[in-house]
Amino acid sequence: MRLIDLLLQRGLSRGEARRALTTGKVLLMGVPTADAGREIVDPDTVVIDPKAPRLTPGRDLVLLHRDPGFVVAWKPSGMLSVPAPREGGQKNALAMVRRITGAGLPVHRLDEDTSGLFMVALNEEMQEALKDLLERHAIDRGYLAIVAQHFPREAWSIQSELVRDRGDGLRGSQEMPAAPGRVPVRRRLVPAPGQPTRHAVTHVALVENLARDAAVISARLETGRTHQVRIHLAEVGHPVLGDPLYANRRVQARSSRLALHACRLVFVHPLTGASIVVEAPLADDLEQLRRQLSVVGDPMGPGHEWEESRPEERPDPRPPPRPRARPKARTKPGGEPGDKPAGNTSDKPAGNSSAKPREKPREKLRWKVSGKTHDKDRGKPRAKAGKKAGGKAGARPSRPTGKTSDSKKKRRG
Repeated sequence: MRLIDLLLQRGLSRGEARRALTTGKVLLMGVPTADAGREIVDPDTVVIDPKAPRLTPGRDLVLLHRDPGFVVAWKPSGMLSVPAPREGGQKNALAMVRRITGAGLPVHRLDEDTSGLFMVALNEEMQEALKDLLERHAIDRGYLAIVAQHFPREAWSIQSELVRDRGDGLRGSQEMPAAPGRVPVRRRLVPAPGQPTRHAVTHVALVENLARDAAVISARLETGRTHQVRIHLAEVGHPVLGDPLYANRRVQARSSRLALHACRLVFVHPLTGASIVVEAPLADDLEQLRRQLSVVGDPMGPGHEWEESRPEERPDPRPPPRPRARPKARTKPGGEPGDKPAGNTSDKPAGNSSAKPREKPREKLRWKVSGKTHDKDRGKPRAKAGKKAGGKAGARPSRPTGKTSDSKKKRRG
């Protein structure tokens, strides 16, 4: 069932549903959503809260879990997780949490273009405890990503030793990993020897193979290195769509932003021992991208690799052309349809067939524009009557010089 249908089923009109979606009153697993076409599997995860603060879904930060020692926030794409000196006064998620709760200490980071769950400690004791859990790999961090090409159906792990410079200034693995049953991608760049390495492990599994040569996959971090998921997926031949660093231009152009979303945090509370599970749905823009790349009614189900239909096999959405009416046959008076009229019926003149038809003489039209008379057939101004042949049309008359001609003297005399 689509989200808009569920809202109509709960008694809202279309106008009320539209206003509730755009103002952040509709919550999906606690996150405001404005995607009316999203498929809802469990209707209990959708809540309509008229008293919720007015928010813009996909742009504003939301607190999903509050604890006396920490909070879990939903960070939108395009927002920094912690302050960056190079970015100046740009707003970040840590500053937003401090504005809401009055305190905030960083525990981990998310890339600026990555959306999803972000954990912030509220005191130093909890900050040290959560960082200790991260170092012991005791926090389960899950991601959803839309990657290029169809993904293998079996779950597997990617392991490598990451270096800071793989040869072009970007991070990468010292030795290229490979997908199960595949040969490692040949690398053109060679990392400089002697660099310190850090062990990285990412567990990946297929969620859905999409029609247009893409796939939705889940990634679970065992180690949390910088750009770990993006590096590992790119090196095994499945770069994240929209990745400006580790994907080629063709893959970058398939998404308006990095198609990576932090969707799951699971750990044991370091002080109380309670189990903490926080989940978030796929962001609205990535869910819309998934629908654009998917196909409705795949008979083979997820995981089946298939090709799109050829252009000549696709139905033409345009209506069929209308049949043209046949021209009526010319008839002569007293004759039957189809008879040719008597005389010369061709457009050529009679007699010599090679002679050109005589043209009608063009009528000479004249009109005045700003005191000038023009000829239409020539396009040049014609001198006014009374002007000398060499005079300039429209010129001012010369001033009198004070001298009297002989003819004028005779008249006076």
